[in-house]
Order: sequence, then structure tokens, then C-alpha cells
Amino acid sequence: MVLRTITKRLISQTRSRKLTVSSISRSLSQLHSRPSFGIAFDIDGVLLLGSTPIGGSQKALAKLYEDNGALKVPYVFLTNGGGVTESKRASDLSSILGVDILPSQVIQGHSPFKKLAKRFENDLVVAAGKGEPAEVMYEYGFKSAVSIDEYASCFDNIDPLAPYKIWGVRQTDPKPASRKVSKGDIMSQRVKAAFIVSDPVDWSRDIQVLCDILRTGGLPGREVGKQPPLYFANDDLEYQAAFPSERLGMGAFRIALESVYNRIHPVGLEYTSYGKPNPFVFENAESVLKELLLLNATGSNKEAAHQFKKLYMVGDNPSVDINGARKAGHPWFSILTRTGVFKGKDNHPKYPADLVVDTVEEAVNFILSKEADW
Repeated sequence: MVLRTITKRLISQTRSRKLTVSSISRSLSQLHSRPSFGIAFDIDGVLLLGSTPIGGSQKALAKLYEDNGALKVPYVFLTNGGGVTESKRASDLSSILGVDILPSQVIQGHSPFKKLAKRFENDLVVAAGKGEPAEVMYEYGFKSAVSIDEYASCFDNIDPLAPYKIWGVRQTDPKPASRKVSKGDIMSQRVKAAFIVSDPVDWSRDIQVLCDILRTGGLPGREVGKQPPLYFANDDLEYQAAFPSERLGMGAFRIALESVYNRIHPVGLEYTSYGKPNPFVFENAESVLKELLLLNATGSNKEAAHQFKKLYMVGDNPSVDINGARKAGHPWFSILTRTGVFKGKDNHPKYPADLVVDTVEEAVNFILSKEADW
């Protein structure tokens, strides 16, 4: 099968390497046939440890492009991580991995929060986590989102341990004047929802402040009230970072928050968790992969492009990546690498993958060999 390639715009070396949606759309109109498979890559423990490429990830991704830089195989990054906008993450990944990546190719744990924007568009909501949680939420359409750093700073003595914390809290997502939420509004309005966008930094303060918000109906220091909705971007207990052994993730924070809240409040904590291994995350990934091919397709070609015979999930965490692909079912095929959470010799006993490999480069080599006839 002959694939006419996607023309890539070359960017000057002095600027970050980016592709615009319009350029992809124009070039996709030239495609007459498309691959019948796609790939979803986890990031931490598969492609990167911290910000360092691992497992031949740069070479692996380069194999998905033609020599002239045109994309051959549709792929996305499917990660439970986050804390920055998809556009910023795409730019950072492009720089580290040496290929041009669209924001639409980046699916983060908090990406599904976009669907809640209309519900809470003008409501005061608190966003917790590392990075730029309020900026993420504002880009999604939450016009009155504030970070938990900013929120806590409006209430004197809300964190009794603050005087003993020798580190400084740096606001990483300053708000434009157009979306400034005043201190008076924060102190007088009830928080309508709390979002854990990424891994929290100051657990003691965040647990304290969230308990204050959640058990008072959204206004700390007041009487007990109905709990506002609480959303977690993922429920990962552990993940692989630069340190040799796994680090505690958002799921661990959720356990800590829930344990404390349930001891001080008569009604148990209610919450909603997103991210892998939820099957809808994989359904969404499939839709995004189709959109990469269908931006400008027409007629019968458009109908044909809707069908993927195989979708590959390449991950390092059996309980998250592999379990999620298994739950999603056809057409997902799971590949487990040994560069992250999983380091076993044999397959995982509880969540066995369809294939176990040492590195992501080995995974890509297998996929391209398996799909050689496309």
C-alpha cells in the first residue's frame, strides 16, 4: 500500500519546532490511502525519565516519519501526567524528542476536564497540583479558576504550618487582567468544584485547604455544608520518574485526602477519577487518532479512514497502561516495556500484556514489522 506523506513545515532553528493544524489539514487532503493502525505511547517510564529520553525513544519516534520529516504513522501520547497545557507539553516534547508534535497529539490525565467547562464556566473553581493548574483550566474554558496556591494565600492562617516552611511558593501561572479573580471574590464566593489537575506539591497544606473547602460547602471557616464536586485527573498510586524506584502519585494523595476527610466528616468523600485505565480514555485516544487522519478527508476515503484494524498501547505500568488496553478491548494490542514501573523478566501475572519488550524502540520495531504490508 502506498502512502502519500504529510508535508511538514520546516521551522527556523531559532524557534521551537511546531506544526500548525492548518498545515496538517492542507497536507492530509493529499492522502489517498492511510495506515490501518495507530499507536498510543505513555510518556514517563516509556519515552522519558524526567526529561531524559530512554529506550531509544528518539530513534523510535523518528521511524514513524519519512526521511523528509513527513508523518507516516498516526500516533498520540496517552499519559496520566499533566500540569501544563497540551500546547506547552507538545512544544516541550518536540524539543526533547526531536520530532514535530501537535497539541492534539497530547492527551493528558486532565484533558477530559474540558468537557466540564460549560458546567462550571463562570463558577469559582480551585485547581491543585504542580505546574500551571489554573492556566490549564482557564485554557479549557473555566473563566474563574484559581490555583490552590492563590486560594490559600487569601485566607490568613489557613495553613498553620506555613511559618515553618522555608521554601517559597512560586506562582507559575500568573493570570492576565482579563481573568483576574479578586481576593474579595475568593473570600466571599463558594467554591463550586475542586480539580486535582496534577500531583500536588504541598500535601499538608492542600489536604487542609481541600478539607476546609469540601466540608463547608465551598467556603472555609463557615458551617458544614454539602460537598462540592471533586475531580482527580488520574488515580495512579505510583509512577516511574528519574529516581530508580517508583514515586507516589496522585492516587496516593487521593488516599491520604480521603482518609483524613472521612475521619473528620460524617459523610464519606465523593470524587470522580479520570485517566487510564478507564476505557473511555482509550476510546478518546482512538477518536483523536482518527481525527489526525480525517482533518480534510472527503467521500469514501473519509469513511474508510474511520476503521483501525489495530491500535497499539505502549506502556510501562501493568495496572494502568496494560489494564486499560485490556479493558478497552478490540482493536487494542498492549505492549509492556521494562524501562519504567515494570521491570520483570516474564509477563505481569495479574495484567499480562500481549507483548513484553525491553524498550520502546523494540516495541516500534515490532509494530512496523507486524504492519509491514500497510
